[in-house]
Amino acid sequence: MITGDDLYKVMCAMVPLYFAMLVAYGSVKWCKMFTPDQCSGINRFVAVFAVPVLSFHFISLNNPYQMDTKFIVADTISKLIVLLLLSLWVIFFVKGSFDWLITLFSVATLPNTLVMGIPLLQAMYGDFTQSLMVQLVVLQCIIWYTLLLFLFEYRAATLLIQSKFPGHTAASITKFELDGDVISLDGHDMPLRTESETDDHGRIIRVRIRRSISSAPESNSSIGTAVITPRPSNLSNADIFSINTPLHALDGELPFGASPHLSGYASSDAYSLQPTPRASNFNEMETGTPVWGRSPVAGGRGCRQASPAGRVVWESPGKCLAEERHECKDITMSVPHKEISFRDSTKVPMPDEAEDPKETVISNQKMPHAFVMIRLILIVVGRKLARNPNTYSSVLGLLWSLISFKWNVEMPSLVKSSVKIISDAGLGMAMFSLGLFMALQPRIIACGTKRAVMGMVIRFLCGPLVMSASSIAIGLRQDKLHTAIVQAALPQGIVPFVFAREYGLHPDILSTGVIFGMLISLPITLLYYIFLGL
Repeated sequence: MITGDDLYKVMCAMVPLYFAMLVAYGSVKWCKMFTPDQCSGINRFVAVFAVPVLSFHFISLNNPYQMDTKFIVADTISKLIVLLLLSLWVIFFVKGSFDWLITLFSVATLPNTLVMGIPLLQAMYGDFTQSLMVQLVVLQCIIWYTLLLFLFEYRAATLLIQSKFPGHTAASITKFELDGDVISLDGHDMPLRTESETDDHGRIIRVRIRRSISSAPESNSSIGTAVITPRPSNLSNADIFSINTPLHALDGELPFGASPHLSGYASSDAYSLQPTPRASNFNEMETGTPVWGRSPVAGGRGCRQASPAGRVVWESPGKCLAEERHECKDITMSVPHKEISFRDSTKVPMPDEAEDPKETVISNQKMPHAFVMIRLILIVVGRKLARNPNTYSSVLGLLWSLISFKWNVEMPSLVKSSVKIISDAGLGMAMFSLGLFMALQPRIIACGTKRAVMGMVIRFLCGPLVMSASSIAIGLRQDKLHTAIVQAALPQGIVPFVFAREYGLHPDILSTGVIFGMLISLPITLLYYIFLGL
């Protein structure tokens, strides 16, 4: 039976976190104490230092040799059940789409375990829950966020191939080559260019993907090129800070040796709530005297560059501009937002019908071999993970815990104290950053009432129901069962929203889940706590 003292203990653990969020909200919304630039700097600190060090702190203190197998298996099964049900919905139902599979999987299975779960569950059920929550944090960072990133990049790769190589032309591709500065296949932030090499029969066998600001390669082969321009932003009310960070302001701030030309560096930080700077692509003029010709692949006009290699650059689809001045410019192509389906066709909403778009079917789209696609996506996912501070903090924390608990090695006091200073501020700064984010939004419910209700039902009802079913089936009982259910009812995690914003896929829904979900999560989790304690 839950007593008044139990509820007071929970409130003592959670109210300080909400107080930090309220202070940040009021300092921007009412007092105007912080500018968007200053808010961006605070969020940058949280993303690069506070949350990664907090993750390292908790993971390094957890004994990996005493993992709760049943608890982990129950959590894994619940996520796999959701993924399976969504996959069946996409495959066998007309309204199913791959886009919604990604979004609904994020909403149903990826809560804010690190920031909210550890203090809340520890106050409710005791210190043993900290170890359980840390185990889930490790799995989220290493497995589930990586899977989510894989799904986003698969979607981006599919859209890229469909726009550049429609119909059957993509089926013969045997290899993709990526320039070193390509860290995502999504053209939302920066246009991408593809250059294809064909064999003697006119079939595309190799494709090079590069950023449009990259220098053109020297090659003797026939090349097919096209450019994706950034899609019109559909972030609307999910935009976090409407500022354009100049490139010179980024000098010396990119983590892990990233180039300032790399777009998306901010979004690759798992808890970053700041926008991605857009770099200009106005330096894309091709020089030299062109000689016009016809592309053997797409039938578009092209031009032969007057270079020592005699390189042929085919511009497709479209035609080269400024023909009288003998200039050959990049051909840009607006790519509408598409919903990817597992079926043989792709749903493409009409651009002039925003609310209830009618669908146009692009049929007979062939894709490269599965091995070629997987290799391409794994390369991109690996590059993004290598630029994510949370990847390093999770791996280093796990390695240290394996060493320290195996041979009883204690962390040196100098290192331990240094980590503790930042980690102690991590929870408060994460909530403070979230308050800044909330204050800069035009609306708390950005996606509309209907979708907000749908998201809240999935987040706070469907997720816990699936988790309770898998936990009971595995054999969890009493406090461990209650812990599993309550942690599934935590508010929406921040990382899925960061990914959704970066890839332009339903960021308004995830934004509402983060903001509105945070506001109602405390009473909802208290109701679960009281109900389970009866």
